[in-house]
Amino acid sequence: MPEAGLTNHHGRDYVDPPLVPFLDMADLKLPSFYRALVAEFTATLLFLYITVATIIGNKKQTAPCEGVGPLGIAWAFGGMTALPEYLAGGHINPAVTLGFLTVKKESLIRAVSYMIAQCSGAICGVRLVKAFMKPWYNSLGGGAKLVAPGYGIGVALFAEIIGTFVLVYTVFSANDLKRSARGSHVPVLAPLAIGFAVFMVHWAIIPITGTGINPARSFGAAVIYNNREWIFLYAPFMGAAGAALYHQLVHKAHGGNPAN
Repeated sequence: MPEAGLTNHHGRDYVDPPLVPFLDMADLKLPSFYRALVAEFTATLLFLYITVATIIGNKKQTAPCEGVGPLGIAWAFGGMTALPEYLAGGHINPAVTLGFLTVKKESLIRAVSYMIAQCSGAICGVRLVKAFMKPWYNSLGGGAKLVAPGYGIGVALFAEIIGTFVLVYTVFSANDLKRSARGSHVPVLAPLAIGFAVFMVHWAIIPITGTGINPARSFGAAVIYNNREWIFLYAPFMGAAGAALYHQLVHKAHGGNPAN
């Protein structure tokens, strides 16, 4: 029997929010929409600046144990995913945005605008790295993604899809409304969970692809360094859509609103 004061909706202690209209032009009239775009741009700029600078800094070290190594690079990506979440929220990843669009938690207008802001921030972030570290940037690959020697496109594609699936599924699970309604501490720690997922995925697949899982990160580096590895743009979108749909399926099977 539910406790007094709790909302009881079909025997549950939470209510799913309504689905967002596919084309919600009302977003364009909201000041919060434009603040969110600025936050996405700024967070992605900082994310790319710190992470790509870490990669270049690691590569320019020639003596053993001087650089941070793959573990340090993985921590940089994980930390710079978690930190903006605590400071301002946001996606900082077009694949995450696509996941929310797939299950109608974002409108097309908002999703496309977020992606443009994210990719613009990514380009500016990598451009700052090039400005401050130009000699090493030009000679050490510019932080652009490449499939490692010995691995085929199929393996790289699978690694990127699975890596993005893990990330996006973690995002959806850590922000699940059921956890908030039932007093779980997980939503409070959601940025840490998401950052740790990014860390683990990078640690696992850096030897294969260098780890993309974020189309804005790959796009920004590719534009500035003039590198074209399109697998890092479409593979994360495939993994993100799959993770969003899978979470929605599991959510419904364990007490979600059947109407949604």
